[in-house]
Amino acid sequence: MLNIDLRSDTVTRPTEAMRSTMNSAITGDDVFAEDPEINTLQDRCAMMFGMEAGLFCPSGTMTNQIAISVHTSPGDEVICDKLSHIYNYEGGGIARLSGASVHLVDGDRGRFTSSQMKSSINPLASHFAKTTLVSLEDTCNKGGGSVWDMTMLREVSHEARKSGLAVHLDGARLWNALVARGVQNNTDALIEYGSLFDSISLCFSKGLGCPVGSVLIGSKDFISRAHRVRKVFGGGMRQAGFVAAAGIYALDHNIDRLVIDHDRAKKLGEAALYHPSVKSCDEVITNIVIIELKDGVDAESLVSEWGKLGIHCFPFSPTSVRFVTHMDNTDEQVEEACELLMSNTKL
Repeated sequence: MLNIDLRSDTVTRPTEAMRSTMNSAITGDDVFAEDPEINTLQDRCAMMFGMEAGLFCPSGTMTNQIAISVHTSPGDEVICDKLSHIYNYEGGGIARLSGASVHLVDGDRGRFTSSQMKSSINPLASHFAKTTLVSLEDTCNKGGGSVWDMTMLREVSHEARKSGLAVHLDGARLWNALVARGVQNNTDALIEYGSLFDSISLCFSKGLGCPVGSVLIGSKDFISRAHRVRKVFGGGMRQAGFVAAAGIYALDHNIDRLVIDHDRAKKLGEAALYHPSVKSCDEVITNIVIIELKDGVDAESLVSEWGKLGIHCFPFSPTSVRFVTHMDNTDEQVEEACELLMSNTKL
């Protein structure tokens, strides 16, 4: 019986080498900023992107919501794409935790132009919410792992700052975007990228295979305020150096290999087009595959049938299915999944 888990890249488990690194971690109380592993990971992430400081948190949702809380005041408005994770998948946190409203942009697979952003800024009149923040997502999960064009990023950042807005990046899968661009080892490119944002959320529990953790980076003043918000949100941890050590290991060993996940995802996308229930497949750019189903095909039912055969995926909408490749997959598993998808028998 097959057991191929393609639901998400969050299902990975630490390798033996990562576990060994975690077991040897030296820990301290991070609320007192005394955990050496956490301090190292925070500083390293900040330096990678030319930022001044970092803050380790349990999840990417928390780092995103902390950033929004720091950048906004109650009654303000956040500009983001209609597919953004911060809007769709973070439990209404923008309204609940920061008291801010949202202006949704109808972009291209989660990416929008500077002109779309500018037209979303509210007038300064007291009738309107004050626009204070623009949030981007690279790659965009709901956009099928789409990667932003660098020219578009520069233009959006320039116009936002010219309008006095802060710019936040949800970089939950930024490592995949960097690998797709081929710049993951280019120091100058990473620093230039970081310069486009006032804050970046970096997740370690997806493509990099860590059990938990995200780092929020920005200026010293921003991180000082973020530290206070983390406390309010209940995100302060004590001897959490064990999981920070996993992040350090991942930075050293698990970024370059993401290209393997991307190649496997492309194979899955190509194979899916042969299945009689599949109408189309979004262009596969990184490690996420989104297939649209033919009229009358129910995503939940199809996913259930595939699950009985040992291919586990995710119903992304009533008419679409998502596959996500990750480091716990093998070439053999992906080949077996492709063979199933190419079957001429309707399931």
